[in-house]
Amino acid sequence: MEQTPNGAAADAPDPARDQAAPMPRWLPKAFMLAAATVLLFAGGLWMLAKLKGLLLLLLTSLFLAFAIEPAVNWLADRGWRRGVATGAMFLLLAVLASVFFGVLGSLLVTQSTNLVNGFPKYVDELIDWVNSTFGAHVSKDTLFSKLPTVTEQVSQHLSDLAGNVWGIGATAFGVIFKALGVVLFTFYLSAQGPQFRRTVCSLLPPRRQHQVLWAWEIAVTKTGGYIYSRALLALFSAVAHFAAMWFLDVPYALTLALWVGVVSQFIPTVGTYMAGAAPVLVALTRSPSTALWVLLFIIAYQQFENYVLQPRITAKTLDMHPAVAFGIVIAGAAVIGPVGALLALPIGASLQAFLSAYIRRYDVEEHPLTTVAPNRWRFRPRKHD
Repeated sequence: MEQTPNGAAADAPDPARDQAAPMPRWLPKAFMLAAATVLLFAGGLWMLAKLKGLLLLLLTSLFLAFAIEPAVNWLADRGWRRGVATGAMFLLLAVLASVFFGVLGSLLVTQSTNLVNGFPKYVDELIDWVNSTFGAHVSKDTLFSKLPTVTEQVSQHLSDLAGNVWGIGATAFGVIFKALGVVLFTFYLSAQGPQFRRTVCSLLPPRRQHQVLWAWEIAVTKTGGYIYSRALLALFSAVAHFAAMWFLDVPYALTLALWVGVVSQFIPTVGTYMAGAAPVLVALTRSPSTALWVLLFIIAYQQFENYVLQPRITAKTLDMHPAVAFGIVIAGAAVIGPVGALLALPIGASLQAFLSAYIRRYDVEEHPLTTVAPNRWRFRPRKHD
């Protein structure tokens, strides 16, 4: 063992040396930075939860502004002021919505009156049809004996509903306030679109400005394509259902066809079922067999639309596979509800187009698992000798 000059061992314990080393100066700052990061993250989540309604309102307004932007730009290129052009588009949409809901409202009132007045006759016809078709022995007396219980339950629900007038009024006021907010933001984003984009781009370097404007242009194109594809599908659906209901002599065939076309295309996922229920119920006033034929036609047309019509139209406008589009709609509805279902397709199409520019693709190796069979059902013109 080596000795020090004073005779002590070199590795003898030294109390001063064995004391803990002083804390690094950067460690308290690191703790403070981590705590501040956690607090800011928690505060951001809290703020996001509180502003969820406003963010959804702004997102809806942005979608509507994208939808009417091509038409506003077309009018602006012909000398219209953007504010006037946006107001004209709002007026056109208001007229179309008023006509649509006015026609449906008159149909609802008329059909409700007819159903109430002819209810006993419809019940007799339905019971006779069920008994003769399925060999059943349903009795009208047995059916009507259940009505008092049903009537009492309906009366109780109506009483509860009438007692909650204040809540219904508050909900209606909230809906109207949000609708006015959407109109205001949409008008601003469309009428002041160039100024708004210049303000955003002024905060970015030139290279980022190009990327933002390119992404904005893609969003407008894809949203316009979505509206175009929905309108085209609605037109095909309305014409087909009008022809079928006119052939089956269903009352109010034109109004019901308009209802089916608009609701089935512009209300994602559940719109098809909502649209098909009304023609079936109205056809039931004619006869149960007519209602059955209408139901069969709706199901058959839905299959034709899903597998033949929609893939071709969607490929031309959104450039998205139908299965991917269906999954995106379900995901949007699961995340933010009905608004998400409505906005999912244009947002998904915009992201797909934006990301495709940054995703590198390679040639695929030829293999039996990657071989795509040609479409044998595609029409090919016959060659003449």
